[in-house]
Amino acid sequence: MMVSIARTLTTSTILPNVSITPKLQHLQYNDKRSHETLNRSIPLSQFEQTKILESQLVSLLDSSGNVNESKQIHAHIIRKGLDQCCYVITKLVRVLTSKFDVLMEPYPVRTFQQVKRPNPFLYTALIRGYAMQGHLIKSVIMYNFMRRQGISPVSFTFTSLLKASNAVGGVRLGVQIHGQIINLGGFGPDLYVSNTLIDMYVRCDLLDSARKVFDEMPERDAISWTSLIVAYTRYGNMEEAVELFDGLPMKDMVAWTTMVMGFSQNGKPREALEYFDRMLEAQVETDEVTLASVISACAQLGATKYAKWVQDVANRAGFGPTDNIVIGSALINMYSKCGCIEEARNVFDKMKNKNVYSYSSLILGLAMHGCANEAINLFENMLKTDIKPNKVTFLGVLSACSHAGLVQQGQNFFAAMEKEHGVTQTVDHYTCMVDLLGRAGLIEDAYDVIKTMPMPPHAGVWGALLGACRIHGKPEFAEIAATHLFELEPNAIGNYILLSNTYASARKWNEVSRIRALFRSKGLKKNPASSWVEGAKGVIHEFFAGDMNHPRTLEIKRELEDLVYKLTLDGYTPVLSCAPYDVNDDEKKKILLGHSEKLALAYGLLVDCGIIRIMKNVRICEDCHVVMCGASKISGREIIVRDNTRFHHFCNGECSCNNFW
Repeated sequence: MMVSIARTLTTSTILPNVSITPKLQHLQYNDKRSHETLNRSIPLSQFEQTKILESQLVSLLDSSGNVNESKQIHAHIIRKGLDQCCYVITKLVRVLTSKFDVLMEPYPVRTFQQVKRPNPFLYTALIRGYAMQGHLIKSVIMYNFMRRQGISPVSFTFTSLLKASNAVGGVRLGVQIHGQIINLGGFGPDLYVSNTLIDMYVRCDLLDSARKVFDEMPERDAISWTSLIVAYTRYGNMEEAVELFDGLPMKDMVAWTTMVMGFSQNGKPREALEYFDRMLEAQVETDEVTLASVISACAQLGATKYAKWVQDVANRAGFGPTDNIVIGSALINMYSKCGCIEEARNVFDKMKNKNVYSYSSLILGLAMHGCANEAINLFENMLKTDIKPNKVTFLGVLSACSHAGLVQQGQNFFAAMEKEHGVTQTVDHYTCMVDLLGRAGLIEDAYDVIKTMPMPPHAGVWGALLGACRIHGKPEFAEIAATHLFELEPNAIGNYILLSNTYASARKWNEVSRIRALFRSKGLKKNPASSWVEGAKGVIHEFFAGDMNHPRTLEIKRELEDLVYKLTLDGYTPVLSCAPYDVNDDEKKKILLGHSEKLALAYGLLVDCGIIRIMKNVRICEDCHVVMCGASKISGREIIVRDNTRFHHFCNGECSCNNFW
């Protein structure tokens, strides 16, 4: 039950006995001057004088610097006989609860209780205060008490309650409040209430309800549109996001950035770049967030043309990497993933200020390109500065050791993390260790690491073990890893494919058939292997395994056959185990010839555009690796291949990975 409203405190019990602040002295001086002025001019009515004083007190409360000042102003409010003025007391309660985080009980609540006829704004201040301090039930009780007193709520009442329900994920309460809004009527056209309803439904994962509120709004503002667009992008529904964005009357920087970020975060880099280009054409200003999102899209696509373009845009917008650490670090990551590790180094070297993110970005980039020693040297140089390594830094160092087979050094870095640098090992660092040992062929040691982990292994850990088993032909350990993966990721087809390929390498065709039947029974479909290569003028050409739909297919086929012929004369023999199918050798050779990276390579050889840069969505197979090495020797062209794990730089018949991948 709500405590009855009564004047339970005297002024002395609420307010400390403190001296008058200069602000109040100034107010008293102004009061005196105003009376003197009134005596010499047209006198104001008592009502007008009171309103002026109320405004002065509210202004003082707004500018008060601490709780004591607010209490002194409260004392002045009482002395001036304005302790029943809802306008002033509402401001006092809001300042106490919002600005100074004063607990609702006893001070703000007892201040409220002294007001004989509180209006809906004063009630709302109490409701909002309770909500801000996490007392949702008390907010609702206060609302119910207000309604029992026959006082109708205002829009701020509902927005306060809705925000409170958001804070605790109270979808049921939020729906009930929505019902109150509808039943009371008059709040449908209220823009602020509708926007808060959209926000509530979005936070409760009820996008259809949020969209219904949006569709029924007679008037919308930028917040109405953008909040719903953001929600759709967060849930990967870019079709709905595009539909809303196209209908947005005025597209500002926030709306454009939301679309660029949405496409980038949902693995659609081409669309992100397209929208960013449209944003520039519309002459909309960009900021760090926009640029970071489009840089991420360039990193995903791996195209050097776009990489250089976006750096030029960043420079023109005043966010050049030399002076901007955020953009500088993002560009290092982008150039690394575009195969331009030298450009990444150049950005790093030119940065006036560096932090742990810029160091970590380059360490990860060097690791990805197989430059293990350089990554380790950079890490050791960082330790000589005041910059402390973090979890990401160690992921880069351990990854560098993993890609280069530096088992002992990797183990030393792992042991030193917490002991010497105070960085707690996470499950991702254990994944690196399993990967490090597994790639080196130490499958049993990798399994022992998993068994002694202080936390439950996630899918990444078991995936690293399964991948190592595929490389080194260990079907017995592959079965153990796959069993756990099927529980953790029952619909991840990649795990079934890896196990199937491991059985195929061991020529266990019955097991291969069993696994393939298992994922087919689940309705899972294998994502087609694809590769894309950057052609003339930066145009991206994508190829799928066995796909011959490119406009220059006949030329590509002839180029590939000619290459294989030359490689065969040089001693090339197809690695038939890379075609994990129970078919004859001739069929396996045809399958290998249709691999997407070989088609991309043949196209790259056709066009004279310097370095051939190929991006691939899955791991490069051993046969394609052999072909790339040979092609770099025969053609004299440098070939860079990025698969889903790392970069391979092929030059003069050798690869940067030293055949360790």
